[in-house]
Amino acid sequence: MTDSNLYRLFETRFARQPDAIAFEGPEIRPYTFRDVMEGSARIAHLLASEGAKPGDRVAVQVGKSVEAVLLYLACLRAGLVYLPLNTAYKSAELDYFISDSEPAVVVCDPAHESEVGEIVAKAGVKTLLTLDESGNGTLIERSAGLPATFETVAREKDDLAAILYTSGTTGRSKGAMLSHDNLASNAITLHRHWQFHPGDVLLHALPIFHVHGLFVALHCVFLAGGKVIFLKKFDSADVIRHFPASTVFMAVPTFYVRLLADPAFTRDACRNMRLFTSGSAPLLEETFNAFTARTGHVILERYGMTEAGMITSNPYDGLRKAGTVGFALDNEARIVDDAGRVVADGEIGILEIRGPNVFKGYWRMPEKTAEEFRPDGFFITGDMTCRDEDGYYRIVGRAKDLIISGGYNVYPKEIESFIDEIPGVGESAVVGVPHPDFGEAVVAFVVPGTDGETLTAAEVIATIKDKIANFKVPKAVYFVPELPRNTMGKVQKNQLRDQAISAAKA
Repeated sequence: MTDSNLYRLFETRFARQPDAIAFEGPEIRPYTFRDVMEGSARIAHLLASEGAKPGDRVAVQVGKSVEAVLLYLACLRAGLVYLPLNTAYKSAELDYFISDSEPAVVVCDPAHESEVGEIVAKAGVKTLLTLDESGNGTLIERSAGLPATFETVAREKDDLAAILYTSGTTGRSKGAMLSHDNLASNAITLHRHWQFHPGDVLLHALPIFHVHGLFVALHCVFLAGGKVIFLKKFDSADVIRHFPASTVFMAVPTFYVRLLADPAFTRDACRNMRLFTSGSAPLLEETFNAFTARTGHVILERYGMTEAGMITSNPYDGLRKAGTVGFALDNEARIVDDAGRVVADGEIGILEIRGPNVFKGYWRMPEKTAEEFRPDGFFITGDMTCRDEDGYYRIVGRAKDLIISGGYNVYPKEIESFIDEIPGVGESAVVGVPHPDFGEAVVAFVVPGTDGETLTAAEVIATIKDKIANFKVPKAVYFVPELPRNTMGKVQKNQLRDQAISAAKA
């Protein structure tokens, strides 16, 4: 068979310049491409020695480190399925992800080993390893003496490379299954479209547990054989300090808002940069225009999702239009009405896509997978979209009940399910409201139950804060006698949203 293992693509670039620097940064030692190849080989040996077989899952909840990237590459090499988990997830969330995915190996931060160990034991997972954000832990200790070469396991193009869980509108998260070909096709497309080359230096300040920071950013620079300046987190002063030595920066809109608030962010600071991209949340035209006025650079906004990587992009050469996400990449795109009929340019409908980047379905959810695909293979994104007469796409809303806060997807139903379990709560509704920094903030409305007369907003927040990631926790809780509903009984969240906005201004 033809070997379609994604790692093979990267390895051809790594091996051309083994002694060149692959990673460097203020908090890490320099790593060469030889270090990357040898380090990932040792970890691959360890995973295999623990009994992990091709196709098995490896669930990972660790801080940002080069060793975490090596772990991802090791999973590819060993034919394993990489399953990254947001570091903000709490025990209730981890319990579901681990029990649902049934991984062969779980890797967590040593600080959470006891807590995660209980979940792992209950799920029957045999191996628990640790890795902290400094690159230390049993994963590295136990792999240190193993061979520095590893025969990469051959994979078919449709074999799974990763599963990424997305929040579900029903409250149950869905595992999007991404194949080696899904990831490779998107990486090759972006590498070409954004004109990456060996001299590029990517300034990396994103997390590495989701598509943007792990696949979009790192895959592009891996294919180019370029260098990564690896920052553990976003800090405007650190980012500005490293711009002169960088050529590419990928960010969420919140990063650009914070950079523009820093007087040190000047045209001179960006003199060596060739590309700024934005994604994971809508970029306000105000931010787009202010950035150009300050720096002389035009942000390239693109659009993607967990299930398909990058779907559209503004052009590298050509007009980058504020408020748009550019043109379809190497996938077919169409906009349809509720009946599935293609709409005319300028009309709003739901975006549907088909192509090699589109995922293989949801893990162990065949019915849900079938619901999301048309008979002709088009995936229903759920995003309300229109295409201008000149071909540029605009994402104008969401058909799905989704909040995007700080670049992270938040589904209200998941949060509502936790709030509704609190004694004294009759029912709840969660909405997103505009926020100057995060784009949207989570706000909850609660109808007290018969025994909820004394329940407070602080108690609601404190109760669920121990169960869900902080970015999902409501910034405010409002108590109301009833939720507004239409004649069909559906909660009118637009009215609640308006009410929350008015309350914030009061």
